[in-house]
Amino acid sequence: MINDHDADFHTPTSDDPTWAETNFFGFYVPEALLNVGVYALFRPNVGVVISTVAINSKFVEAPWQAEYWDAQHHLAIPQPQNLRDYRLANGVSVTSPEPNRVWDVQFDNGDDVSLSFRYTALAEAFDIHDPAQDPVVAAALAQADDDDTFAWGEAYAGHFDQTGKFEGEVNVRGRRYPVDCVSTMDHSWGLRSEHQGHTMSWLHAHFSEDFAVHAILDFDPDNGPDAATELTLSHGYVLDHGRLYGLSHATGRTIRHGFFATSVELEVTDSRGRTHRLTGLGRTSFPWQAGPGTVGYNVLAEWRYDGDPTAQGWGEIQDFIGPQHLCRIYDGAPHRAAGSGR
Repeated sequence: MINDHDADFHTPTSDDPTWAETNFFGFYVPEALLNVGVYALFRPNVGVVISTVAINSKFVEAPWQAEYWDAQHHLAIPQPQNLRDYRLANGVSVTSPEPNRVWDVQFDNGDDVSLSFRYTALAEAFDIHDPAQDPVVAAALAQADDDDTFAWGEAYAGHFDQTGKFEGEVNVRGRRYPVDCVSTMDHSWGLRSEHQGHTMSWLHAHFSEDFAVHAILDFDPDNGPDAATELTLSHGYVLDHGRLYGLSHATGRTIRHGFFATSVELEVTDSRGRTHRLTGLGRTSFPWQAGPGTVGYNVLAEWRYDGDPTAQGWGEIQDFIGPQHLCRIYDGAPHRAAGSGR
C-alpha cells in the first residue's frame, strides 16, 4: 500500500551511490500530437539529480530534432531535501500540496520554452508490490514464489503508477498549447544501476476520466530492429470510474519501425474477469534517454477499444532497452542481462 509519506524521499537502504528516487510526469495535447515528459532521478547519496524535459510532436530519430529537448545529469539536489517542494537549476519546479494526489509542476528554460500544469489523481496509487491490488503479486505469493520479481535488483523496490488529470499550458517559443488530458505518472525508489539490463514496455491508454488501461510488459528485442515482439504481463491495472482493478493476464504484439512501436495489439484481463482488447497506433516517435544508461523508444499512441468504434484514447508507449543490450543486438552477439530499470 502506498501511504502519504511515500510522496517524500525514502531513507536509502544503503550508502551505495546508485540509490535513486524518481518522478515522471508525462502528458499530451492530442490535437497537436504534442507529447511532453518531465523527469527527475535523484541520487541522494551523492547529492545530484538527472532531469530531462522533452516536447515532441513528430517522428524523430534524434532528440534534438524534437521541438525541445533538455537533459542535465549533474544538477544539485536542493537543500534541505524535500521531494514535495523543490526547484532544480534547469528550471523545473515541483510542489505537492496533497501527497500522492496533487502535484503542481512548472518549467521555464529562460528562452521562451515553458510549461505549467496541475496534476490531480483520479484514483489511488497502484503499488506493484501490493497483493491486494496486483493479481500478479498475489498469484506469486500463493505459489510461495518471490513477489519481488520486478525489482530488477532493487531498482523498483518501491514503485507506483497513478492515473490523473493534467491541466495547464505549454509554451514553445510563442506557440501556446492548452493542456487538458488524462495521463499516468509514476514514482520509484531503490538501487538504480547506471546500466539498464532489462526490457520494459510501459504503456497506457486513456479514454476518459472514467476509463483507462495501464500496463507494464516485457518483450524480447533480440530479433533486432523492425522485428515484431510479443508482450508478456508484468503489472498493470484498469481504471474504471475511480476504482482500480489489477491485471491478472495480458497478451500483446508490437509491430515496430526500428525499435519504435508503430502499432500494438493488446488484450488484458482485470481482477473482475473482464477482458479488454485495445489497438494502439503510433503517432510520434522520440528516443528518450532518461539517463545515459537507458534508451526509451517513446511513442504517443492513439488507442482504439475493440467493440466500440466511437472510443478514442491517447497515451504513451515507452519501450526501454539498455544501450549495452542494443550494442549486442547490433553486433549480432547474444544478450546477457545485468542491470536495472527506469
